[in-house]
Amino acid sequence: MNSGSDKKTAPDPAIAEAGFGRAKTPAARFEVYFRQLLRPDGTPTGDLPAFARDATALVPLYEGMVLTRTFDEKAVALQRTGRLGTFASSIGQEAASVGVAAAMRPEDVLVPSFREQGAQLWRGVTVEELLLFWGGDERGSDFAVPRDDFPVSIPVGSHFPHATGAALAFRYRGEDRVAVVIAGDGATSKGDFYESLNVCGLWKLPVVFVVNNNQWAISTPRSAQTAAETLAQKAVAAGIPGEQVDGNDVLAVRHATGLAIARARTGAGPTLIETLTYRMGDHTTADDASRYRDDEEVSRHWPEEPISRLRSYLVAQRAWGKAQEQGLIEDCRRRVDEGADAYLASIPQQASAIYDYLFAELPPALHDQYRQATSVAEQDDG
Repeated sequence: MNSGSDKKTAPDPAIAEAGFGRAKTPAARFEVYFRQLLRPDGTPTGDLPAFARDATALVPLYEGMVLTRTFDEKAVALQRTGRLGTFASSIGQEAASVGVAAAMRPEDVLVPSFREQGAQLWRGVTVEELLLFWGGDERGSDFAVPRDDFPVSIPVGSHFPHATGAALAFRYRGEDRVAVVIAGDGATSKGDFYESLNVCGLWKLPVVFVVNNNQWAISTPRSAQTAAETLAQKAVAAGIPGEQVDGNDVLAVRHATGLAIARARTGAGPTLIETLTYRMGDHTTADDASRYRDDEEVSRHWPEEPISRLRSYLVAQRAWGKAQEQGLIEDCRRRVDEGADAYLASIPQQASAIYDYLFAELPPALHDQYRQATSVAEQDDG
């Protein structure tokens, strides 16, 4: 019985007309570049950009990273002793947030995720305000400075549309401002990310997307999250530039972000920056990373961390010494301790505050709940 498998079928004329079977030619080509200015041992990879040629001018970057790590250590200690809520440490990732903030102007707007305390401290958010937030007090999001920066975004990726809206408002009002949104690698798997990237690229909005690729989305490794060779290449589909940066090199992060902000400010549109770093600690204090990765893997990344890298460079340039180091450590501890003391001494808000911060005008359906919450607070006070 002939199955017909040996018969030759004539090609479909429509397919043949479309060129099916012919030699293919490239329709477009794209490349993703990697930027690094300081090697892990603190030696430069080449000539440094103008802002980095005076080593003494880089000291504030170092101070900002040390302050951030001091804050993180204090916050973790407060959480472990029951005096703070769940906290997301940025230990080992300080360059990825401080470098971004250092490139921004005060009038620009930061739209942070939940591991950007380095950027927030740099821009004027206080230790007390940050601790109030992580302690469950919404007064911690009512920054005295900077007033227009967005609060911490706990939901993954939901703040990308917020940055898009802010950038559109800047365009609409003719303001010379840029929105800078920061998130982790896990957020690039969300629709909020792709949709925001697409519309910002189409409308050339003044926004910079920064993805801190710390290799882990909670317990999901980067390799199990996307088949893309880099996260920076996700910019290609949106028609915008994408660049990969050594996220443990604060100079490289500062330089790349500065160029992207300047590009956005001139009307050329957004840029996607992927900062390559590593999450040295748990995802949050509610996580135990030892369940899904071993200590040996973490240990391999400690020689790449950003603080010792910049310190090595500053020491080699004779812009830093032991006395300065000791003075900085003492000053950072004092600032953090003072902020923590103020946080611990703050009078907790009443239960009714959750309604006050959620609605400009309380919906009628919630009036009874509000009265009950107020009544409970009054009984507690009595």
